[in-house]
Amino acid sequence: MSFSPDTIAALATPAGTSAIAVVRASGPQVAGLVSGIFAETPLPRMARHADYRDARGQLVDDVLFTFFAAPNSFTGEDTLEISCHGNPFIAQKILEDLLARGCRTAEAGEFSKRAFLNGRMDLSQAEAVMDLIHARSERALAAANQQLRGSLGRHMGLLISQLVNILAMVEAYIDFPDEDLPAEDRQSVLSELKELAAATKQLIATSHYGELLREGIKTVIFGEPNAGKSSLLNRLVGRERALVSAEPGTTRDYLEERILAGPHALRLIDTAGFNLAPTPLEQRGIEKTLEQAAEADLFLWVIDATRPLPGLPPAVAARLTTANTIAVFNKTDLPPAPRGALPQDFPVVTICALDGAGIEELQTMIARLADSFQVETGDELIAINVRHSHALVQAQQALESAGQKLSDKTDTELVASDLRCALEAFGEISGKVDNEKILDRLFATFCIGK
Repeated sequence: MSFSPDTIAALATPAGTSAIAVVRASGPQVAGLVSGIFAETPLPRMARHADYRDARGQLVDDVLFTFFAAPNSFTGEDTLEISCHGNPFIAQKILEDLLARGCRTAEAGEFSKRAFLNGRMDLSQAEAVMDLIHARSERALAAANQQLRGSLGRHMGLLISQLVNILAMVEAYIDFPDEDLPAEDRQSVLSELKELAAATKQLIATSHYGELLREGIKTVIFGEPNAGKSSLLNRLVGRERALVSAEPGTTRDYLEERILAGPHALRLIDTAGFNLAPTPLEQRGIEKTLEQAAEADLFLWVIDATRPLPGLPPAVAARLTTANTIAVFNKTDLPPAPRGALPQDFPVVTICALDGAGIEELQTMIARLADSFQVETGDELIAINVRHSHALVQAQQALESAGQKLSDKTDTELVASDLRCALEAFGEISGKVDNEKILDRLFATFCIGK
């Protein structure tokens, strides 16, 4: 791959006042910039303290600068990183001077794009850079770090290698048109295709977990009015996020907050209580609750321990399982009512949202349940994104089509065509296909300076 040999520059730290700001430049002019600005011969990987003087000789700031020589840099090109005082005016002055000296402003994600184009990382690793920046939990951070270190690329390398071997066997018979795959070879290829399709399906299954890591586990707090749902939200959030009143039906619409539960990020949603005889406004709130429940990953069923066990709307009850629901008996500081049998053997925790009793146990239980959402893919934590999932689904469909053609004893050329389609889909994940539009669209989601 090739691209314009411009030297690019951008602020690599967030805009605003801070202790330090970093300006980054990359490209063929970098060595000359070091010599011209600092009057020094560039020495790779050595932080140097110097005055930064602009093209007119005016002092801008005293800085630390580090030169990285190609190909041993993030982008694979000569790269310069300048650490200045975090005054936005100073950082902007340095950036403007670099542009005056012949650099151009970097496009969104262009540093990472150049790293990919120069073979410093594959496409899945480039995407992991953004996952690392936006990770909201320990588990998301771990997944991003593993992907940045090539976990998905290695996994795909094994699948691609297996598929290439199958394709080579099939295409060998195409080179000899007077022969066809004998029955025993067809069965062998079919067996390997089934194994490959199963491994692909297992990777696809990590897509939802990847979404949970990136967006947070959608956790719906539900129950009857005045059971203490909003009090629980406030207790988990650590502040008074929702209004609490002894009057039932205070919550008419849902409220959403993000919290951490152990290594997991949660999108915690407080909903309107289920009321058998709702007012029109309450009915609208209940409809919102049903909408949220339809898309939830985890449920906290808050039950007033002083009252008989309430019933549930069928639409909600149908979504509850022992793997995604915790029964939270609240108001344990008051005399309890006889506890009825739960619809299923849900995990149970007793709390008092008023004084915080049992909250720590609930958080532990939430984290344990969230752990079970991870799909096993061996020793490494792999959680693919939407783009990966789309490519893998295409590959799986092509593999299944090839397998069906083998079973039906269809012409070998058609089997090979399906296998090549699967190989191309696999290649899209690590970026082995030259598709400029895909790359432009992907890296445009990156922040400037990354």
